[in-house]
Amino acid sequence: MYSTLKISAISLVSAALLVTTGCASKSNTSEFVVAPMAVPGNAAYQTGPLVTNSEQVQADAQNLRSVVRFAFDSYDIDAEAANILDEQVAFLSSHPDARVLVAGHTDERGSSEYNHALGERRAQAVRSYLASKGIMDARVETISYGEDRPVAAGSDEASYSQNRRAELSY
Repeated sequence: MYSTLKISAISLVSAALLVTTGCASKSNTSEFVVAPMAVPGNAAYQTGPLVTNSEQVQADAQNLRSVVRFAFDSYDIDAEAANILDEQVAFLSSHPDARVLVAGHTDERGSSEYNHALGERRAQAVRSYLASKGIMDARVETISYGEDRPVAAGSDEASYSQNRRAELSY
């Protein structure tokens, strides 16, 4: 009797779960928000850099390696990327007022939506690495450009590998 009730309860919960989730339907809405265009005289719509730093910070950052490369369809931080990011951590530690923008990029393969999401995951992976080394999240802004800003034109692996990156700027 007890096992019959238990089986009935599990069946009821499973059926309720199936009914509430149903079949997935494809939505025609975009997951990306487009920023409004700047309107002259309206301070709420002024455009500008996402991070601002002193001229001294910007000058000091000029000699830093600032591009982290990624493997195809990946946002994992490899050993070379870790070396570059460790330099960034040292810089940020010695400049406590500096803020950094991490821009995630992809190659042209895949849909625009997928590439923007992958670019965001790459930027967030860099942000997480910096945070794991003691850099406060509030000092790191992220943005994804997906496939929209390639540094190398071409449809070959050499071009693709240059475009799979995260760029850090001050």
